[in-house]
Amino acid sequence: MSTLPLLVVEHEAQCPPGWMGEWLAEAGATVDVRRPYTGDALPADLTGHAGMVVLGGEMGAYDDADHAWLADVKALARASVDDGTPVLGICLGLQLVAVALGGEVAPASRGQQIGVLDVGWTEAAYDDRLLGPVAVRDDAPAVQWNNDVVTRLPDGAVALARTPHGELQAARFAPTVWGVQWHPEAGEEIIGPWADNDRDDAVERGVDVDAYVRDVAAARDRLRATWRLLADAFAAVCRDPAGVDVVRR
Repeated sequence: MSTLPLLVVEHEAQCPPGWMGEWLAEAGATVDVRRPYTGDALPADLTGHAGMVVLGGEMGAYDDADHAWLADVKALARASVDDGTPVLGICLGLQLVAVALGGEVAPASRGQQIGVLDVGWTEAAYDDRLLGPVAVRDDAPAVQWNNDVVTRLPDGAVALARTPHGELQAARFAPTVWGVQWHPEAGEEIIGPWADNDRDDAVERGVDVDAYVRDVAAARDRLRATWRLLADAFAAVCRDPAGVDVVRR
């Protein structure tokens, strides 16, 4: 039996674990993917899991009435702060954790964020246990696709990355609870169907989604080399949540 069972919450079929699932499995984790939109039950707590990854989705962080399991995810996030179970939220996952802990989410004031964009690390990122191994690299290309952003962090949370315009890109909410606004799990095989679904709206916004998919494909090797570090670091945190290893410059 694996000593590293990880709960992965998938909100819709087009937002699977992707590369993150692959890398976590290679790091020795048993990836327990729950799909509540198909009827899978989420656990009442994280006692049987070494950590939790919350994926993205088209719904919003406040859409509990239409997607009842979102309330359960928020409850698990709140409990993880108290019991020290590591959590990583991705895109919607980041927003759910933020809202669960008292932060706020709203549509991005500058409109949809889309593209292979740079990560704007804050000073705090370089010594962060999870994101430090990526922040110390020369560059970190990130697949971005989101309409909403965290507009207010919960008390005590630390911003680890922001866009040049100040929108939050990553945060540490507690010693072992993090979220990233970008999609470290997604290559062109995941982004392609998103582009097909969003094509009509994108044309109205003047966004060339086909060019975006090509950009993701062209950056594939860099993306995989960069974000595998995140998966490996998260697996390490899940093995030893109380560890003190950090990256020092």
